[in-house]
Amino acid sequence: MGLLDRIEKNKNIDGEQTNDNKPVVDEFLEIKRKIHSRVIDEINKKEQKDINDTYVRKIITKAVEEDGSDAGKTERAKITEDIYNDIMGYGPIEELLKDPDVSEIMVNGPNKIFIEKSGKIFLSPMRFRNDEHVLNVIDRIVSQVGRHIDEASPMVDARLKDGSRVNAIIPPISLVGPILTIRKFSKKRITHNQLVDWGSATPKMLSFLEACVRGKLNIIVAGGTGSGKTTLLNVLSSFIPSDERIVTIEDAAELQLHQEHLITLESRPANLEGSGQISIRNLVKNALRMRPDRIIVGEVRSGEALDMLQAMNTGHDGSLTTTHANSPRDTLARLETMVMMAGMELPLKAIREQVCSAVDIIVQQSRLQDGSRKIINITEITGMESDMVSMQDIFVYETRGERDNVGRFKGEFRATGIKPKCLDKIIGNGVSVSNEWFR
Repeated sequence: MGLLDRIEKNKNIDGEQTNDNKPVVDEFLEIKRKIHSRVIDEINKKEQKDINDTYVRKIITKAVEEDGSDAGKTERAKITEDIYNDIMGYGPIEELLKDPDVSEIMVNGPNKIFIEKSGKIFLSPMRFRNDEHVLNVIDRIVSQVGRHIDEASPMVDARLKDGSRVNAIIPPISLVGPILTIRKFSKKRITHNQLVDWGSATPKMLSFLEACVRGKLNIIVAGGTGSGKTTLLNVLSSFIPSDERIVTIEDAAELQLHQEHLITLESRPANLEGSGQISIRNLVKNALRMRPDRIIVGEVRSGEALDMLQAMNTGHDGSLTTTHANSPRDTLARLETMVMMAGMELPLKAIREQVCSAVDIIVQQSRLQDGSRKIINITEITGMESDMVSMQDIFVYETRGERDNVGRFKGEFRATGIKPKCLDKIIGNGVSVSNEWFR
């Protein structure tokens, strides 16, 4: 969809009522509508090749100065920005996308925009005018990545240019109007020191995990939605030596690695005709032919778990991935289920032997009720006992059931005192360890 088409689609700027019959109050609504209409008329007179950000902002500023003289200087600046965002950006959520403190944006219909800051969810004062306004923004987002959404295909996954993940679902599937969820892509590289400052882990825990990565242990980061799995995977990936060949595989490119020998692959959904899909599993299989030292999969969700385990078992030590699970034991159950989804009809004992042979460490990440994100378990898989995979905790986080003055949980990280069996493999790969980590 061209710029002029998008502008025509966004032409209506009025104050219609929202789904819950509460009008969006805007004292400058009439001025905005008049200026918006004038700007659209000016743009339509130009060739599309001559329309750019500078040109649009120039004619908006001119129109605001002439037609918005009754408003103060601050109000005129706000009117200018709102109209520009409506025509060229993503409407009322444009400001939220630019706010570095906002990590997630959740649009529940036109009249409720929730945001996540510091792990907590708040209702934003921002509003869309009506359902059509939300649909215009959704269509603008998905059309930029070659996707389409309508009543026949009412759900879509996409991403913004900066890598932020977008999910949209519209009526008739949604009964509260168009729904838009954006997981923002962090432009700042998170370091292990920041995890310590935030209270997500201790220096000893991260020193041990650094040794695990450098010592080529296979690691799974597990946790719930929004628990910080990808952030932790980014930090762990930064420990990989710069002379190793790394292949990353993701649904939406979020990993921020700075090693020189890096190949980034991204899956592709099916097109409107239902063909052309490139799945995570296809990419994992292909990565094995690319001579990688490390394979990093953003998240395993289904049959690709089997291919990931095969890679870990066939010379690609030091591979990393994440998965959704609520505990280390639950991670094993999830892996078994995902391997079964590959359709190989392997016996359960054989699957568990594969998991036991492939995975060395499970790092359990969690978002607590106070909004903080912490590593609550670092668990080692030690072998098989009868038909069960045995494991042992190396580090745990224990809460006291109390809160401090600012509402955060009181608790502490604790080493269990167990010396991991995997230290032999770490030392064998030329990485030094310290017994002090486990005391």
